[in-house]
Amino acid sequence: GQCATTATMTVTVNQPTTPTFTQVAAICNGGTFTLPTTSNNSITGTWSPAINNTATTTYTFTPTAGQCATTATMTVTVDQPVTPTFTQVAAICSGDPLSLPTTSNNSLTGTWSPAINNTATTTYTFTPTAGQCATTATMTVTVNQPVTPTFTQVAAICSGGTFTLPTTSNNSITGTWSPAVNNTATTTYTFTPTASQCATTATMTVTVNQPTTPTF
Repeated sequence: GQCATTATMTVTVNQPTTPTFTQVAAICNGGTFTLPTTSNNSITGTWSPAINNTATTTYTFTPTAGQCATTATMTVTVDQPVTPTFTQVAAICSGDPLSLPTTSNNSLTGTWSPAINNTATTTYTFTPTAGQCATTATMTVTVNQPVTPTFTQVAAICSGGTFTLPTTSNNSITGTWSPAVNNTATTTYTFTPTASQCATTATMTVTVNQPTTPTF
């Protein structure tokens, strides 16, 4: 009943675009990062939840209204710091050589402070090289002070008499004496502790009296 022809209309339905982003690199706990508010394919929007730099979190990007786009997600990894581990450096005797490793047992590199001191017990702090997700570590190196061997004085003898020098001190240090025992002249002997004992040398003078000639 209407004097009219048919007509057509094409309605375009766009498929939502998925925002794309360059993955944010992993950070160390407490580090900083930002999430871009515009995607690589030019979609603007916002992220939720709020940035958390202490734990691995998955963030959702919600495009601004009026853009034919879907949401997108990105997981930002937050690594927890590793504690460097070391084999304890053995105690040394004052003045002995001392070195500290610059790479930990779990492959972290770094430096120690303060400067090495081989004369006193010291606590050193290891600071990892930047760019490694690691905490500081400490090590106390014990420096023992040398013990002086003590001996009971050998009594004076008469020339030609006999005496012995003990090879273990009163305070349990072993070693040897030099020079060779001389029972004909007063001599000062030096005691040298056996290696690996934190001890100093010691001396003892043994008096050798010369025989007196009776006079009448």
